[in-house]
Amino acid sequence: MTTPIVTEADLRESVTRELPGVRADLERLVRIPGIAFEGFDHSHVERSAEAVAELLRGCGLDVEVVRAGGQPAVIGRRAAPPGAPTVMLYAHHDVQPIGDRALWESDPFEPVERDGRLYGRGAADDKAGIMAHVAALRAFGDHLPVGVVVFVEGEEEYGSDSLERLLAEHRDELASDVIVIADSTNWDVGVPALTTSLRGIVNCFVEVRTLEHAVHSGMFGGAVPDALTTLVRLLATLHDDAGNVAVPGLVAREGAGVDYPEDRFRGEAGLADGVRLFGSGRITDRLWTKPALAVLGIDAPATGEAPNALVPTAKAKLSVRLAPGDEPKRAYAALRGHLERNAPWGAQVEITFEHDGAPCVIDASGPMFDAARSAFRTAWDGTDAVEIGVGGSIPFIATFQEMFPQAAILVTGVEDPHARAHGPNESLHLGEFARVCLAETLLLARAAQVRQGTNP
Repeated sequence: MTTPIVTEADLRESVTRELPGVRADLERLVRIPGIAFEGFDHSHVERSAEAVAELLRGCGLDVEVVRAGGQPAVIGRRAAPPGAPTVMLYAHHDVQPIGDRALWESDPFEPVERDGRLYGRGAADDKAGIMAHVAALRAFGDHLPVGVVVFVEGEEEYGSDSLERLLAEHRDELASDVIVIADSTNWDVGVPALTTSLRGIVNCFVEVRTLEHAVHSGMFGGAVPDALTTLVRLLATLHDDAGNVAVPGLVAREGAGVDYPEDRFRGEAGLADGVRLFGSGRITDRLWTKPALAVLGIDAPATGEAPNALVPTAKAKLSVRLAPGDEPKRAYAALRGHLERNAPWGAQVEITFEHDGAPCVIDASGPMFDAARSAFRTAWDGTDAVEIGVGGSIPFIATFQEMFPQAAILVTGVEDPHARAHGPNESLHLGEFARVCLAETLLLARAAQVRQGTNP
C-alpha cells in the first residue's frame, strides 16, 4: 500500500511523476485510428476500446466493455470510501476522419511533438480527455478519496446513436453525484474555462430535381434550370446579406458573458485576408447564443469530369447549430418549411433528416462548481476560470441532465483555440495538458472535502 496523499504539494508531485507515462500511453492511443463512421475499419474502434479498458484496469478499476447496438464503450468503476461522493469521468475514444491527408504536416496517426504541442488525430479530441482521467487516478494510486465511474464512449464523433440505450441499460452503474465531461475547451492557453452552455444541432440533406435526365446545355440552356444552379439559389436563401441565419422560427439570443476580440478570433479561426465575419452582433453571441447554418458538402459532378450538360439533380448536406433554448424537432420543421417554400422555379425538393441533438445550459452554482473553480485556480497558478459557451454540440449532456438531475455536471476539456479539433493538424498543448491533469486531480480531492463539509 502507498502512503495516502493528503496535501496539495503531494498531489502536484504525484501528477508530475505520472506525466511521462501518461504521455506515452496517450501516444499509444493516438496510433489507433478508431473511426466510428461508416466505411471505416471498425476493428480499430474495438482495439481502441480494449486499450482504454487495459488502462483503467491498471488503475485498479473493475472494467467492462459494453455496447448497445453501436460501437464499444468502456465502463470502469471503483466504489466510494464511506461518506465520499461518486464522480463520473466521461470521455470518448473514437476520433474524426482525417479528411484530406495532404493537408497534414505529419502522419495523423503517428504522434509528433512540435513547438510544445503533440500533433495527431485524437491527440486533443478526446484521447487526452481519457488520459487526464487516467492521470488523476494514477496520482492517487490506492488512496482515491472518491468513488469513480469512468465512462468512455466509442461513437461520440459519429453522433452517439447508441448512447441513450447504453445509459438506460447501465443507469445504476453510472449513477453519480458529480459528472466531469472532459470534451470541451479552455478559453485560451493559460486561461482555464468551465463550459456552461452548448448549442444543439440538426443535420439534414436537401436534394433538388429539375430534370428527369441530363440534357445538352446548348440545346436546352437558357430555358431549362439546371439543378446545381437551382440548389445554389436555394442555399443562398438561408442567410441574409450580413450572413445572419434567415430561417424564420429559429431561436436567437444575446448576452454572452465575455467577448472575443476580433483580431484574436480571426487569427485563431485562420480567416483569409480580406474576408469579413459572418453575421452581426458580438462574436460570442454569434458563436454561443445564436444559430449557425453551414453547407457541409454538395453532391454534383466534379469539375474535371463535368460534360456540357444540364445537371438534373444536386444534393447538399446542411448543418444547423441551435441556440440554447431551441428544440431540435421544432427547428428541423422550421428549416424544412423554409427550404420547401423557397424552392426556385418550382424545382422538386426532397429533405432527408440525418440526426439532431439538444442544446443545453448548465447552472454552474453550488459547492462542486466552487471546488472546480478552486482546482482550476490552483492548477493555473492563480488564474480564475472563465465561464464560456461553446458553439459546438455535445447533445448527450442534455441526456445526462435528464437522467441524473441531482448530479453537478462539470464540462471541462483539454483543448485550446489552436487545437484544430476535427481539422488537419489537430494538436494538444502539452503544458496545458499538464495543468488539466493537475486540475482534475485537485478536483477529486476537493469533491471529497465538499462532501465532508470542509472548505475546498
